[in-house]
Amino acid sequence: MWGYVLKRTLSIIPVSGVVAVLAFLLLRLSPGDPAIIMAGDSATAEQIAAMRSHMGLDQPLVAQFLLWLSHILRGDLGVSLHSAVPVTEMIGGRVGPTLALAVTTMTFSVLVAIPMGLLAAWARGTSLDRAIMALAVLGFSAPVFVTGYTLVWLLSIKAGWFPIQGYAGLSEGFWAFARHIALPALSLSTIYVALIARICRSSILEILNEDFIRTARAKGAGETTVFLRHALRNAAVPIVTVIGLGAAFLISGVVVAESVFNIPGVGRLVVESVLARDYPLIQALILLFSCVYILLNLVIDLSYTLLDPRIRY
Repeated sequence: MWGYVLKRTLSIIPVSGVVAVLAFLLLRLSPGDPAIIMAGDSATAEQIAAMRSHMGLDQPLVAQFLLWLSHILRGDLGVSLHSAVPVTEMIGGRVGPTLALAVTTMTFSVLVAIPMGLLAAWARGTSLDRAIMALAVLGFSAPVFVTGYTLVWLLSIKAGWFPIQGYAGLSEGFWAFARHIALPALSLSTIYVALIARICRSSILEILNEDFIRTARAKGAGETTVFLRHALRNAAVPIVTVIGLGAAFLISGVVVAESVFNIPGVGRLVVESVLARDYPLIQALILLFSCVYILLNLVIDLSYTLLDPRIRY
């Protein structure tokens, strides 16, 4: 088991290296010159050249990468080209809303999707099963921004139950936090509820055909015990996999949801940095999202050793 854990943990080192190279090259080789942005539209050729020298852009590409990597390893992500604020401070001030939205979305998705999948598997072939799967297909097909604007129109403008935009932290009270986070989390969770429910249903139905399920029923185990203790436990690996992948894919959904609901999170910061061509900030955000994705995949792989004893060997 520990050999597998060590091997899987060490494997993130080369992956992180590749991500760092791609994040560096993606902006260095793209059109545009950061020195011109920093110097301003009215800058002379001498001022632009001086700015390029100050930013190290006149050095060879390898030297630029090694210098940039040394700063990254020291925790220095650079300074924003526009606000002249350290990138770490800008990201740190936006992490809270994004983390709250992501945790709320995935928690709600798991609590709703797994019972839906179990219910659909239990009622397989019936009208209830078909209704649940139809809802899952509808939820999976609707884009986040369409769901978000629909919920705003129904629950905010027409019913007046929730605020249209904005964010309130837990420091402002749980009720204020819940009212502001409800619609963004609900609009994001429709896709993940549909995905997790479908995977849960198919995994449960596959497990129900195994010999040990027939043995459990032959020994007198009730359907509740068969579903929760035997089927769900053995179907946990694919369900956990899709939950982890959903959490990773949530990164792109957060960008859309925060833009729709005007939430000052990391996703909104991505849009602002791209529109402003703020190269240090874009690179830092690419690294942040890539590291989150890598760590989530690592946690998923390591969780397999707890869910399936066969993987330990």
